[in-house]
Amino acid sequence: MWQTMQRHEAFVRGVLKKAAQGTRSADLVGLRILHDRQIRYMPHERLVHLVVAMFAAAFLLLSLGFACVRPSWGSAALALLLLILTSAYLNYHRLENGVQRWYHLANRISLMLGEVAYKYGDETDPRFRMQPREGGRATA
Repeated sequence: MWQTMQRHEAFVRGVLKKAAQGTRSADLVGLRILHDRQIRYMPHERLVHLVVAMFAAAFLLLSLGFACVRPSWGSAALALLLLILTSAYLNYHRLENGVQRWYHLANRISLMLGEVAYKYGDETDPRFRMQPREGGRATA
């Protein structure tokens, strides 16, 4: 799954780089459709990985408790096996961070198409700065 995410992200970044050099906006529309479809696949993957990681961690804690109450080689082996499984699922954060990067890419695509979107981390751009108005309240 991680390699698929990396390949898709590299593809999108490549198209965005070409678009910055003057590619047709029709290419960006197609890219947005493809990218949005890929993002729609992710909630299921994220949920499944989260549930499996939580169950693995819960069973690890249970097996550690059992190993403390009834010490034996079997309970220690079970705890070790579940520790390995849980540590393998701790890479869940890579999936989550990858999806967050995809959201940023979706906003970049929308900005390049001239649509309203938020450009993260660019407070120097006056389009994204809160402007004071009369009465002391800020407007976007």
